[in-house]
Amino acid sequence: MVEAATAEKTEKKKPSGLEDAVVGNTSISTIIEKEATLIYGGYTIEDLAANASFEEVIHLIWYGKLPNQVELAELNSKLVANRPAPEGVLAMLRNLPQHGNSMDVLRTAVSALALYDEEAQEMSHEANLRKAIRITAQIPTLVAAYERLGQGQEPIAPSSHLSHASNFLYMLEGEEPNALRAETIDTALILHADHELNASAFATIVTASTLSDLHSAIVTAIGTLKGPLHGGANQAVMKTLEQIDAAGLDAGAWTAEQFANKKLVMGFGHRVYKHGDPRAFILKKLAQQLGQQNGESKWYDMSAAIERAVLEIRGLYPNVDFYSASTYRALGIKTGLYIPLFVVSRVVGWIGHAFEQYADNRIIRPRAEYIGPEGLKYGPISNRK
Repeated sequence: MVEAATAEKTEKKKPSGLEDAVVGNTSISTIIEKEATLIYGGYTIEDLAANASFEEVIHLIWYGKLPNQVELAELNSKLVANRPAPEGVLAMLRNLPQHGNSMDVLRTAVSALALYDEEAQEMSHEANLRKAIRITAQIPTLVAAYERLGQGQEPIAPSSHLSHASNFLYMLEGEEPNALRAETIDTALILHADHELNASAFATIVTASTLSDLHSAIVTAIGTLKGPLHGGANQAVMKTLEQIDAAGLDAGAWTAEQFANKKLVMGFGHRVYKHGDPRAFILKKLAQQLGQQNGESKWYDMSAAIERAVLEIRGLYPNVDFYSASTYRALGIKTGLYIPLFVVSRVVGWIGHAFEQYADNRIIRPRAEYIGPEGLKYGPISNRK
């Protein structure tokens, strides 16, 4: 009878992954399926990527509007002033294993930031805005510092005059980026700032809904983004390109062989975008331009060959992860930094979602359909098989 009851309950199993479930309202971003585009606060991603700065997008996501000149200057001034990370956190980075997973390090470092923030447990909106500035400004500093320490180099103090994006490259490399490199990293940050209620954004609001603090919500999100089915896809794409290059294979032929052997090609298809991810098209152009400027187009050329083969064989288009891989490589960013760079951008969206949750809060506590047995009775351990 237990088996029959279990079988009956199994039939009630809900669709996995909360697919198409609407769990709340947001004014931050959404995907317009019929137009195959992404919008932030009413503006298409194409419009923002072509015209806005990342700082303007931060203001749009947090305040619900693009800033005027005074508002932008004020936001930028606050971000610049808060770029230096607490000395205690930098000291911690020096004592961590330098071969550690960069996302484990970043998750730990952001958690440690709360210990040095006098307002960490203050939950007013004004205090959360101040914490948002500090967290957003210091994450690039932490990522760059740990990377340089791992290379046996001293961290570089943040610039007081460069943009948020350019400052990140400066702290990594020690020199200011040229115009194309600065434009590319700024655009990449805009493209990754938010993406509807993705897994890490959902994790953020689940934590925020308990009225836990902002640092805790961001730490939750970082742990969620780390997974290869979320933030790790661009790393997998780059590793694939490296393997194809090392073996001297033709990228198009390799793709056909993968499909023939029923294997996965990372960076293609999307649960929502059926006719292509608009962010991928933008990054594709930048990857091509950077390759030409650097005199090394092989990563872009391989990516384009794989894209053509996948479209021909499976009718699938690349998502943002696919061309972010070759774009970041053209910028000289190492594969291990791909997901932390994602955090440098996406933290802005996470914070925006946390603000919305705090403003109209109800604890997120869904139910699950139980499909296990019932009616069992406890018996002595000696009688169990």
